[in-house]
Amino acid sequence: MLKISDITFVLEGRRLFDAASATIPAGHKVGVVGRNGTGKTTLFRLIRGEWTLDGGSIEIPRGARIGGVAQEAPASDMSLIDTVLEADVERTALLAEAETATDGMRIAEIQTRLADIEAHSAEARASAILNGLGFDKVAQRRPCADFSGGWRMRVALAAVLFSQPDVLLLDEPTNYLDLEGTVWLETFLTRYPHTALVISHDRGLLNRSVGGILHLDAQKLTYYQGNYDQFDKMRRVQLEQQISAKKKQDAQRAHLQSFVDRFKAKASKAKQAQSRVKMLERMQPIAGVVESSVAGFNFPSPEELSPPIVSIRDGQVGYDGKPVLRSLDLRIDQDDRIALLGANGQGKSTLSKLIAGRLAAMEGKLTTPSKLRIGYFAQHQLDELYPDETPLDHLRRERSEETPAKLRARLAAAGIGVEIADVEVARLSGGQKARLAMMLATLEAPHLMILDEPTNHLDIESREALVMALTEYEGAVILVSHDPHLVESVADRLWLVKDGAVTPYDGDMEAYRRLLLSERGGKPAKDKDEKPKAKPKPAPRNATAPIKAELVKAEARIAKLEEMRDKIDEGLADPRLYERGDTERQEMLQKKRAEVMKGLERAEEIWMDLQDKLEKAG
Repeated sequence: MLKISDITFVLEGRRLFDAASATIPAGHKVGVVGRNGTGKTTLFRLIRGEWTLDGGSIEIPRGARIGGVAQEAPASDMSLIDTVLEADVERTALLAEAETATDGMRIAEIQTRLADIEAHSAEARASAILNGLGFDKVAQRRPCADFSGGWRMRVALAAVLFSQPDVLLLDEPTNYLDLEGTVWLETFLTRYPHTALVISHDRGLLNRSVGGILHLDAQKLTYYQGNYDQFDKMRRVQLEQQISAKKKQDAQRAHLQSFVDRFKAKASKAKQAQSRVKMLERMQPIAGVVESSVAGFNFPSPEELSPPIVSIRDGQVGYDGKPVLRSLDLRIDQDDRIALLGANGQGKSTLSKLIAGRLAAMEGKLTTPSKLRIGYFAQHQLDELYPDETPLDHLRRERSEETPAKLRARLAAAGIGVEIADVEVARLSGGQKARLAMMLATLEAPHLMILDEPTNHLDIESREALVMALTEYEGAVILVSHDPHLVESVADRLWLVKDGAVTPYDGDMEAYRRLLLSERGGKPAKDKDEKPKAKPKPAPRNATAPIKAELVKAEARIAKLEEMRDKIDEGLADPRLYERGDTERQEMLQKKRAEVMKGLERAEEIWMDLQDKLEKAG
């Protein structure tokens, strides 16, 4: 059990905790949530004993080991697998002692203990964790020095997961994982045998991997049973109840005060008036709800361009003459919302750079309209901001002709308020820097936005604001993200980047999650003492459920194609098209219509096949 009792802590003159208390039951997996800057990381440092409390106490069972990822694994010559194995300090020490021990009794004790901690299976367990985080067998034997800082952060995460501390503290672990690693980690955490606290803004992880939420707000800690969605629902109910109670109390206080004001001067009513004064004094005011709304995102709408806005034929792209992606035949229209799937290193960023015009094609043809504007956001762009300049300075460089008032209004619309507009970038939080970089990337009202991990530094409320803004945005979106919730909410098409190719992925995110878990060994582990249970026979209707799900997808695909066909027909029916003799556009629309009709015909065939299967199954 982890018991936090009345803790108080002040950091650089700012009070982060004021008599905050919470109790985390042993073995529970808990998500730690709260707005950016409220003190979640500080709480972890206090639990680890790195900082001293100003008041209160944090109690952890005697002898309990606390583990977390403080920094990346060192760039040493030691292999990844050996680096992870070394994290089990007891096993490492026992093996070293076994090499030199001569006393028969001690040798027996060492071997018994090695058996107790399952040392014989340690390498297999370490290898499984590394594989889940994206390192294949070959990579596991390479030295740490071969990998970049981001990959060594994964090695450090693998090491702490392998060591299985009694209290596991993970601070935004998905920030340095890809989508594939995130999905694997979700499953791993559900099977973790000890207490785990996870600071995360990943709604999917908080829904699938934890059974409790520790909420940090207004310098207090509140523990809720259930996942994030359940917490969110309870929190909203509580806020509504508090608002209602305050309204009732305010009305009651107003009524009592009115009586006092009217009759305090009358002798006949003086006693009653005095009684009501005492009632007012005894009435504890209910605090008003101060739930500040998070700033939204504002993406300017571009004018419409003729489709396609990007066309790639027989494309090949790579670096230093070595291709990463081959045989690219891709098309992007202005109403597309495309998410790129695939493990890190497969070429998602390479494809993004090709589409953005930041990387030239080695072979093939990439065609775009001359007026196409592309907004490109990637994590490395945060490092390209000028640390000694303010957000206002950055915007003034791009819009030198605009007045300071206009510039500040633009910043405010992007969620960069007056309190930070004149603050040097070096002093801004990661989320504030991300907002600034996002605003600069979309300043010219792009027809296509390429977003490479846009949510790494955003809290949950800001992520939801981003989803809303992307839904309202009238251009195309190419999205690379480790956040399944963002992908599911924004994308209507999925492209799989794998083994040098880019292909459409016809399944949904749940199907992709199952595929990843089967590839990375992420199936839930069975208890060793648990006897296998006979599989229950599925109810007859279960046989039709997958078919019905595919039917829904097929109908949605048909509806989208019909919408595209109708839009093209409107263009072809426009008299102005023929009045100005624009034969090139006429041919383009006719060609596009033929492509759409071919796709529609195929989609209808799939729908009819599914109907036949449904009838036979039913």
